[in-house]
Amino acid sequence: MLTRVDPGPAVVACNTCRHSREAQVDATGVRGGARLVEALREVKAGDPRYAGIAVQEMPCLFACQDFCTVHLRAPDKVGYVLGRFTGDENSARAILDYAVHYAESAHGRVPFALWPEGVKGHFVTRTPPPGYVAE
Repeated sequence: MLTRVDPGPAVVACNTCRHSREAQVDATGVRGGARLVEALREVKAGDPRYAGIAVQEMPCLFACQDFCTVHLRAPDKVGYVLGRFTGDENSARAILDYAVHYAESAHGRVPFALWPEGVKGHFVTRTPPPGYVAE
């Protein structure tokens, strides 16, 4: 039930998320999470700054109330679940911009001054890495 992936810095996107509380799929029948994965991959491919960030996907992060969710993770760093995004280029770019700062940080904490506007208000939870708790 698990698929091994590169353990480095990654944005893991829920590919089955709703578009919003009201709509599961868009007019063409595609889920919001699938649109977000597509946008993340397109933005990543178009900018070398994102080369060190993997875009991974999986069904259901169990954050359905917060639709279009992603999990930022990297070895020995606090992880974050963010949600309430749209599956568009602006959301994807904000997520990847934050992920670059996150990957460069010592423990996963990014100074607020470096947060892209597009991620502010989107944090759902933080998770400690295996074997640690956050201070």
